[in-house]
Amino acid sequence: MTTRSKGGPLALIAAGTGLLLVSRKFMQPKRLDLSGQVVLITGSSRGLGLALAEEFARHDARIVLTAHDEDELERARLHIAQLGAEVLAIPCDVTKHTEVQSLVDKVTAHYGHIDVLVNNAGIITVGPLQAQTLEDFQDSMNTIFWGAYHATMAVLPQMYECHNGQIVNITSIGGKVSVPHLLSYSSAKFALEGFSEGLHSELAKEGIHVLTVAPGLMRTGSQVNAFTKGKHEKEYTWFALAATLPFTSISVRRAAQQIVRATQRRSSQVIITFQATLLDRFHALFPGLTANMLILVDRLLPKAGETQGLERSKGKDSQTAISKSFLTALGQKAAHTYNQYPDNATS
Repeated sequence: MTTRSKGGPLALIAAGTGLLLVSRKFMQPKRLDLSGQVVLITGSSRGLGLALAEEFARHDARIVLTAHDEDELERARLHIAQLGAEVLAIPCDVTKHTEVQSLVDKVTAHYGHIDVLVNNAGIITVGPLQAQTLEDFQDSMNTIFWGAYHATMAVLPQMYECHNGQIVNITSIGGKVSVPHLLSYSSAKFALEGFSEGLHSELAKEGIHVLTVAPGLMRTGSQVNAFTKGKHEKEYTWFALAATLPFTSISVRRAAQQIVRATQRRSSQVIITFQATLLDRFHALFPGLTANMLILVDRLLPKAGETQGLERSKGKDSQTAISKSFLTALGQKAAHTYNQYPDNATS
């Protein structure tokens, strides 16, 4: 005669859950102390990259700024230096692997090593598919994906050697859910998302940690330097509103704080903004419904028109009464604060 143990499956589940919680507590990696750490941030002359440099500097890290525009880079260097941080600025075009290797060599010669690499450099083109060209897709892939690839492969040898290091890849919620009129951008972000998650799995045994960051909309001020195509003014208006309204976006400083905390915790992935988190979870549960909703969104966006508008215009050259109104005040403030205009130093 057999007897059934009290609790049965529920007891086993409770015991397993308890064991998991205990193991997670004791296996949790030690919080990373950023003091004195050498942090290289690509695309760090403005926007999120500059906000990240500020936040890492507040944790007493040694900052390496890099971007292709030397004037922007110098303004950013002066700003970070005013915070009391040790900062080095080196111009680099991340789309060229020889320049990226030279960048890493220079930083290593100066500091001896690189502790944290943040792949943040990006480009964004807003417009319907009919207005986007092969060049738009190539530029997005070269900057967002290949730029991150070049930098990662350049720093890995020294990280392999010391069995230590952190790589932080800034992807996007657009790398999880592809949004209409941002197709070249989303395609590159999807590629980086896959690369980053695969890196995390393969490099863990080497003692190298990889964090994948998927931000939602942030008030970086970068809308003024985004490229618009098709009906430029209409495209810029909807994008500027989405990227700057307080109920659709988060301040870039708050986003930077969350990213740095996730770096310190050695998290494997973080999604920035509750809106992005909800979209990611909704899409995972109801992919077909998400696709249908995005079809409706596309129908609300500007059409390509008879002339497809293949030429690129920057957002700041496509302003309208709405995009210059109080509705985008927070975004305009961010643009001035985070070095998006050539005639304005950071403040």
